[in-house]
Amino acid sequence: MQQVSELTVSYKPKVKAADRYSIHYPQDAYKLLMEQAFNDDILEYKEYFKLVLLNGANKVLGITTISEGGMDGTVVDVRLIMQTALLAHSSSIILAHNHPSGQLKPSPQDDRITKKIKEAAKLMDIRIQDHLIVTGDNYYSYADEGRL
Repeated sequence: MQQVSELTVSYKPKVKAADRYSIHYPQDAYKLLMEQAFNDDILEYKEYFKLVLLNGANKVLGITTISEGGMDGTVVDVRLIMQTALLAHSSSIILAHNHPSGQLKPSPQDDRITKKIKEAAKLMDIRIQDHLIVTGDNYYSYADEGRL
């Protein structure tokens, strides 16, 4: 008899719904990311790609690291983003990554991955609210620039 692994899928929220942080503007997301997900020690060291998961009321369900790379980039697996968003029952997501160089201008690779994630999310009825490129001083918002 062949054996098959059993899969268990779970999502265990640690914050009460009433206490969850709300995001309505890119600056709300930037503030949260700088307080909870990025810190000065890593911003100029290497690139990280983060995912903010939101419910239908724009309340934050959680933040997770999708990938950690080198000084010039990181590999982003769209399947991991979709898996995480579905597992958390997200209605929408915010993508975020830092540029260790301090440059806020999106690269062609940033544009390609944003488009690829947007297409995948559309199939799952998950909305991409924004893609932020962050530095310690400021951010670039795809939503503010009309690029979503």
